[in-house]
Amino acid sequence: MTASPHASPHASPPPTPAPPARPLVTERLVLRPVRSVDLPAVTRLWTDPEVRRHLGGPVIDSVVRIRQRRIVGAAGHHAVVRAEDGVLLGLVTVEEGGRDGETEVSYQFLPEHWGRGYAREAVGAAVARVLESAPSVVAVTQEANHRSRRLLEAVGLEHAESFVEWDAHQVLYRRNR
Repeated sequence: MTASPHASPHASPPPTPAPPARPLVTERLVLRPVRSVDLPAVTRLWTDPEVRRHLGGPVIDSVVRIRQRRIVGAAGHHAVVRAEDGVLLGLVTVEEGGRDGETEVSYQFLPEHWGRGYAREAVGAAVARVLESAPSVVAVTQEANHRSRRLLEAVGLEHAESFVEWDAHQVLYRRNR
C-alpha cells in the first residue's frame, strides 16, 4: 500500500524493507550478495558444460541474459568468494518455501576450484545459517552426481527420498534442526 495525499494522518507508515542478509564468513570464504562485477564468473557457472552436467546442461543465451538482470543483489543468491583475494568460486542459493514449504539449498562451483573443500565449507555454513531459524533444510541432486551426494552427507544432510524429475533419477537430502 502506498500513501496518498488523502491518507489519514494516523495511518501506519509503510513497511520498512527487510535489511540485506548479513554476509556469511567462514575460515576461508565470504558468502555475500551477487554484484555486477561477479557476472562474468556467474555466467560461466550457467554455461559451463562440466558445471551443468548434472543440472540439465548449459543455460541458453536468452535465459542467461534474464538471469543476469535478476541475480545482482537478489535475496537468496550468495556469491562465494575466497576471503584472501576476493576471487569468485561459486554460488550458493537459499530458497525459502521451496519444496513442500521447506528451505532448499543449492550450489554450483567453477571446476578449477573443485576438490579443495570450498563447496563443503560454503554449503555447510549456509545449512547452519538456515537451521538457525528454519526447522529443516533440503537439497536435491541427481543420483549420478556422486561428488554432490558426498558433499551433502558430509555437511550432515541425510538421504530422505528418491524420485525421477527432469528425466533423471534425483535424490532429496534433508537435515532437521
